Amino acid sequence: MRSALRIAVTGAVAAATVLVAGPAQATPPGPGVTGRIISQKTVGDTDYILREVTIPPGQATGWHYHDGPLYAFTQQGTLSHYNSTCASDGIYPKGSFIQEPAGPGNIHIGRNEGDTPVVLDVLYVLPHGAPFSQDAPNPGCPFE
Repeated sequence: MRSALRIAVTGAVAAATVLVAGPAQATPPGPGVTGRIISQKTVGDTDYILREVTIPPGQATGWHYHDGPLYAFTQQGTLSHYNSTCASDGIYPKGSFIQEPAGPGNIHIGRNEGDTPVVLDVLYVLPHGAPFSQDAPNPGCPFE
C-alpha cells in the first residue's frame, strides 16, 4: 500500500512539473540517484535536513541550485563538481567536505565519473518548506 501511494504521489508531482514547466529544459538527476532523509528539524523559519544521497557510477545530480546553503561529507567514492561556466570547481574524494552557497547564481552539477557509487551525507539549511533543490537548465556545457 505504501509503495502504491509513493508511486501515485511521484506520478502526480512529475505530471504537475511537466504541466507547469512546459517543455523540459531542466536536467533531472540521472537514473538511480537516490536520497533518504536521516534527520530533520525546523528551528524558527529554517529547516535543517540531513540526507544520505547516492549517485551511481556514470550518473549526475542534474543542474540545480539550492535556496539555502548546503554542507556535505563524502562517505564513499569521488564527486566531481562543476559550476555554470562548465569548469570543475572541485573534486571531492572519500573524506572530503563540500560547501555549496545558496541562490540561482550558484547553479552547479555533481557527477560521479568513477566506477563506485558516490555516497554523501548532506546537510541542507533551507527556508522552511523549500525543496532540497531547484532544477536549472544546462548552461551550455557538453555534459549533463
